[in-house]
Amino acid sequence: MVWFMEGMCFLPTFLVIWSSSTFIISYIIALVRRDVDVILPYISDTGATPPESCVFGFMSTITAFAAFATMYAEYKFVERVHERTGAVPPCLNKASFAIGIISCVGMCFVATFQETTVLAVHDIGALVFFLSGVTYAVIQSVISYRGQPYGCSKGMCHVRAFFAGVAVLAVLPTIFCAVPVGTSKLHWDTNDKDYTLHIVSVVCEWITTFSFVLFFLTYIREFQEFTLKLTVNLIEYS
Repeated sequence: MVWFMEGMCFLPTFLVIWSSSTFIISYIIALVRRDVDVILPYISDTGATPPESCVFGFMSTITAFAAFATMYAEYKFVERVHERTGAVPPCLNKASFAIGIISCVGMCFVATFQETTVLAVHDIGALVFFLSGVTYAVIQSVISYRGQPYGCSKGMCHVRAFFAGVAVLAVLPTIFCAVPVGTSKLHWDTNDKDYTLHIVSVVCEWITTFSFVLFFLTYIREFQEFTLKLTVNLIEYS
């Protein structure tokens, strides 16, 4: 069997490849059309103008659903680990999954409401996505340590904790540097006021986003170890 078809491995594999492609493809299209600057635009800037906005919205929505499916599979896996070991508190697992869902909803808002059309809703969606995503990564790192020896190795737990830590450190300047500058301006010059704040925010946004991608990359080995089955029970009507 091909490695990415073992267990539920195809879920995080697809998520990592698709999400990375989402950001890169929309960036390339926007760059070719000169809708954004070459040096690190906001990720949302690469999906602000048609036709790249259509590509960005379509691919980001699929990314959100892929992330939800991956989070649900991880939630059920951790639930099974708790049944065997009692190592992971169910409330922690449920909280992680709930926060993960909120993050996916935030991504859907970002994909649907472009910053050039409904800026307020777009920014709220981005804020929800980043804060919830970081919180999910932190809680999942804790769960990984608590679930030992099931799931990932201790070394992989350290890797997850590292990416979660990077996301935490990067998301703060992403938000705080963007507040005084704003996110609606697509073209910047080095002589512009607050250019330094803009660059810091943009760099940290890309770091945060790909910290999420790399965090889900660590799921691949773990997802090879279990399967998820859907059971259908028919209701008998009298």
